[in-house]
Amino acid sequence: METGLTFTSMMTVDAAHTALAMGSGDMEVLATPAMVALMENAAMRAVESGLPEGSTTVGALMETTHVKPSPVGAEVSATATLMEIDRRKLVFAVKAFDASGVIGEGTHVRYIVDREKFLSKLDV
Repeated sequence: METGLTFTSMMTVDAAHTALAMGSGDMEVLATPAMVALMENAAMRAVESGLPEGSTTVGALMETTHVKPSPVGAEVSATATLMEIDRRKLVFAVKAFDASGVIGEGTHVRYIVDREKFLSKLDV
């Protein structure tokens, strides 16, 4: 795996993605948690093909801004670019857009984990 890997995830904002529906606000615009999830998805997808068998990545930190509202029906994309690799720690630059331009950007950290070992930590 090398730095520079990138992926863009896309979605159309629907009622389930709004701040009102997600409980993060009271308006029918793209919720910050929905934007963050799209950014995380892009980061996950950017590196998935380069992971060892039985491994995945998990999100650990998101530092982001959400600077512009996006209405229901808007096409939104998020791009993640792998900027740094430190053993299991992966650091991404993330940026989200709608037709009007940048709506949010920041840094996202993910860790490479063994699926079985990770899931064995669940208290069930």
